Amino acid sequence: MPTWTALTTLPEKARAEALGEALEEIAPEPIGVGIFELEDGSGLWEVGAYFTEEPDGISLALLAAAHGAQPFAVSLVPDTDWVAHVRRELHPVEAGRFFLYGAHDADRVPEGCIPLLIEAAMAFGTGHHGTTKGCLLAYDELLSAGVVPQRVADIGAGTAVLGIAAALTSPNPVLVSDIDPVAVEVAEANAVANGVAARVRCIEAAGFDHPEIAAGAPFDLIFANILKGPLVELAPAMAAHVAPGGHIILSGILNAQADEVIAAYAAEGLHCTRRAELGEWTTLTISP
Repeated sequence: MPTWTALTTLPEKARAEALGEALEEIAPEPIGVGIFELEDGSGLWEVGAYFTEEPDGISLALLAAAHGAQPFAVSLVPDTDWVAHVRRELHPVEAGRFFLYGAHDADRVPEGCIPLLIEAAMAFGTGHHGTTKGCLLAYDELLSAGVVPQRVADIGAGTAVLGIAAALTSPNPVLVSDIDPVAVEVAEANAVANGVAARVRCIEAAGFDHPEIAAGAPFDLIFANILKGPLVELAPAMAAHVAPGGHIILSGILNAQADEVIAAYAAEGLHCTRRAELGEWTTLTISP
């Protein structure tokens, strides 16, 4: 089935949301509308709509003009098996002692590593993104320094790469959470695939807002590979849930955003003990 995309940008979240709502009323009706802030410091928001019929160019032009947006760029998306494509393109990733791979590369797992089997899926976090690899490298350094985390939480876990890595290297069950129910299902499947289903508890939650997270705190290791905005908002909750002497590993941070994140955590009495860049992304290790 062919799919068309219609994308535009405009400033201000409220205007973007209003345009998104208006898009849902046009004909042919889009099958989905997405809105997110561009992480390039421009202050712009992207609004995208997806169609199974070619959208009406006049309707889109009128909407863009009415909401002060750039003209929509309309494209026909090739009919591609994206999971198969990703499997062909993604190669194994080495991050310290961890070796992350898909089932199609099972014969390439080296001796002496800790293997993490993560397939291409609908949730974020195959490990090939610089943020996930950066978190694994930061955790590997903690392990090399003799840190053995007893209580671990992975907030915004996506495919649960980080939570599974912790479950394979720490003695107690790991709590992973995500706001997206699809991500929770993917995390559960990946825990089964890696033989740690009994040691990885997957829950649907926004940030720390869940009774199981409250009951499990304080954590001596917290992963949060999300985006700069939510990480800054979560700084007070992070401070409240991390144990004395514990560690917080953060990523999803563009290099230019790192100082702002560090400052937000410093305001909560937490300090940065490690800062590492991998491509355009920064990973931070934060401690009380």
